[in-house]
Amino acid sequence: MEANAKGKTTQAIAKLLSLQAKQARVIRNGEEVMIPAEDVQIGERIIVKPGEKIPVDGRIESGSTSIDESMITGESIPVEKQVGADVIGATMNKNGTIELTATKVGKDTALASIVKAVEDAQGSKAPIQRMSDVISGYFVPIVVGIALLTFMIWYFVTAANDFEMALTVAIAVLVIACPCALGLATPTSIMVGTGKGAENGILFKGGEHLERTHQLDTIILDKTGTITNGKPEVTHFSGDQEALQMLVSAEKGSEHPLADAIVAYGQEKQVELLDAETFEAVPGHGIRARIAGKDVLAGTRKLMKEQEVDVSEMEDELINYETKGHTAMLLAVDGIIRGMVAAADTPKTTSLEAIRQLKEEGLEVIMLTGDNERTARAIAAEVGIDHVIAEVLPEEKAAKVAVVQKQGKKVAMVGDGINDAPALATADIGIAIGTGTEIAIEAADITILGGELLLIPKAIKLSHATIRNIKQNLFWAFGYNSAGIPIAALGLLAPWVAGAAMALSSVSVVSNALRLKRVKI
Repeated sequence: MEANAKGKTTQAIAKLLSLQAKQARVIRNGEEVMIPAEDVQIGERIIVKPGEKIPVDGRIESGSTSIDESMITGESIPVEKQVGADVIGATMNKNGTIELTATKVGKDTALASIVKAVEDAQGSKAPIQRMSDVISGYFVPIVVGIALLTFMIWYFVTAANDFEMALTVAIAVLVIACPCALGLATPTSIMVGTGKGAENGILFKGGEHLERTHQLDTIILDKTGTITNGKPEVTHFSGDQEALQMLVSAEKGSEHPLADAIVAYGQEKQVELLDAETFEAVPGHGIRARIAGKDVLAGTRKLMKEQEVDVSEMEDELINYETKGHTAMLLAVDGIIRGMVAAADTPKTTSLEAIRQLKEEGLEVIMLTGDNERTARAIAAEVGIDHVIAEVLPEEKAAKVAVVQKQGKKVAMVGDGINDAPALATADIGIAIGTGTEIAIEAADITILGGELLLIPKAIKLSHATIRNIKQNLFWAFGYNSAGIPIAALGLLAPWVAGAAMALSSVSVVSNALRLKRVKI
């Protein structure tokens, strides 16, 4: 039954492994050659045709297609991929021939990392298990002592020098007190719990994190890419054509999602881009650039005030869009305000329901964002969040998490970006959205595959169910030994009956752990 429990927990992983491509079509010496997928080397060119599985992680060099990533992310809708896009090994190429460069192979692929994470989690020990191990360490010599004492009492007092009877009773005590159930109580539940998490797209790094998740009372959510889609779109621009040209030309050097939205807006408006002579990102505030001999400043009102730019003529318009939940940014050229751009990053369709469920689980939900207070509160109100920490610079996120922890809270931090990694590491539990960066995922204790926010309350519910299951197992194991030892010591159990009862105890513990597979989360 223990083997069955372990088999069930790795079922989802086995299915994933079976989906891996067996062969890869690589270009060697100018010719297409079919080789085993495990022989692909980093940097090799691979051709993947429609209906074929992608053999390794890579980056598209030519062609476009849509890819079914449901086996990794759980998202059923195929994802459109163009040149430069990253693709994941074991996913299915749907409708276009693509040529890609292998970026990760073997144990470094996304799929291999998922498998390793689950295997590590199932082999790890939770604090509650370490406690039961310590108890077992004391329990065994105590039981041996009780058995010896029982033998002596029966031999010298009760059975009047009847060695066989005294030995039989002592053996019954030893057999019924065998701590097998105690040893199985925690690891079996953790094995089943982490396996169920993997089936649902929730990867716990270990049993310790499963237990700490059970203790949480506060959850901090990063806004961009976690609560929202992380893909803002420009909704308004005020300013002339030259101002727009300056703004778009400056923003093309930035990697911020808002910059991507502005560049896309410029392409839509057919803006001719100019080369920036200099460029500097001001984290959390905006950018500076020099274009066509002019100093361009784009960013928050705080950045403008620091550079002594008068923003009074744009103030009303700025407040209007911020109140609607849009992110508004000002543009100044040579120290004079020239325009304003507003962009909206809409909440994910599941954010409202996910936050409602988190509150139902008794957690306080806080939104953490670099946005200004008005925009942040508008988004928070839309998804049902009451507490907001706004205007936080990237490097300040970890400190804000620590402040909440100092209030005696057990805090989980949820994020997806590189700048979230320190905060994820600082929190009692770091939760990385699987669509985010590798650095964020590495710093986290739990990874949510596919970026589905509804999986976070599921992770909380799963932790509660698993710890409850462990406590039930420990209660049964201790209760069985507490009741069984005195009965055996009184000579009321034959050794074979004690052995059967001990085996039944172990079976009961494993059976109870298997019930986790059927728990609804």
